Amino acid sequence: MKYTYWLHGEIQKDLNEGFAWYEDKADGLGYEFLTAIENRITEIVEHPETFGSKGNPRYREALVKRFPYVIVYRIYKKKKEIFISSIHHTKKSLKKKYRLP
Repeated sequence: MKYTYWLHGEIQKDLNEGFAWYEDKADGLGYEFLTAIENRITEIVEHPETFGSKGNPRYREALVKRFPYVIVYRIYKKKKEIFISSIHHTKKSLKKKYRLP
């Protein structure tokens, strides 16, 4: 069964930064980045337990195909909800990786 999801308020900033950086490198690459993020979120919503935990056992992490980003999320099974904490560049500081709802 498909889960619903909600995003941390800072995620739009994460996406804007990634989009601008990739679009500056090549026309259209920013849009490919957003599509890769969207596709991975769809996979998470359809099969949330597919991806495992890394640094924090309460959160799961799904690598984004082709880009050095990971989608960090938490599953609320009883509510059938997913909280997406961050869309985190794998080379950036871990401080903002695990955000609380």
